[in-house]
Amino acid sequence: MTTALLVTCPALPEVTTFGEDEEDAKRRAADAIEEALAARIADGTEIPQPPARPAKHRYLRIVELPLMMSLKTSLYCSLRKDGVTRAELSRRLKWNRESVDRLFRLDHASRLDQLEAAFRALGRSVDVRIKGYTR
Repeated sequence: MTTALLVTCPALPEVTTFGEDEEDAKRRAADAIEEALAARIADGTEIPQPPARPAKHRYLRIVELPLMMSLKTSLYCSLRKDGVTRAELSRRLKWNRESVDRLFRLDHASRLDQLEAAFRALGRSVDVRIKGYTR
């Protein structure tokens, strides 16, 4: 008998996937979340903030997203929160529009210094913390 793990994301109801085991489910969840975030960014719709501390639940697992995806999503949310358009960000950075648009493509390998410059243009800075964990 084969068991499949169902994966959902309350903050992103469009995310539904499955995995054959926990590792497979987390990998597929990260892929599905990336697709959902990319679609919301492309459509210009809101991305809800994840809860600061998810409620503990027997079946709840946290899926860690790649740092670049998290930074790009945070930049998008900052832009929306401040009511700044991409055209305005382009003017502030003195970059062409295509260079700014790439910052919001989750599948594009933007450079960290470009993202830092964009956050600075919005009056923000990037703070990265390394956390230890045991396996």
